[in-house]
Amino acid sequence: MVWTPFTRELHCRKGLRYASDLTDKEWLLIEPHMPSQPKRGRRRKTDLRTVINAVFYQLQTGCQWAFLPKDFPPSSTVHYYFKRFSCDGTLKRAHEALY
Repeated sequence: MVWTPFTRELHCRKGLRYASDLTDKEWLLIEPHMPSQPKRGRRRKTDLRTVINAVFYQLQTGCQWAFLPKDFPPSSTVHYYFKRFSCDGTLKRAHEALY
């Protein structure tokens, strides 16, 4: 890819907490692939965008789950969603949508 002023602006990650965080445009691409609120039982309180940002942070940095920064949900919650999304294909669909 040639870096032109247009492509630099398109791929700019300024203003994000971490370079691995999703931009609003990227989130709009993968949001339809995220599971909806459960119809029965307790409603989800965890924001899935924050969970995905935490998963991407862990995958990008290679840090241990326990060393995720404190501004993400608890590491046990993020790890639960990582395992769930890996098994049910959500991460694969999100990757294909972003690709």
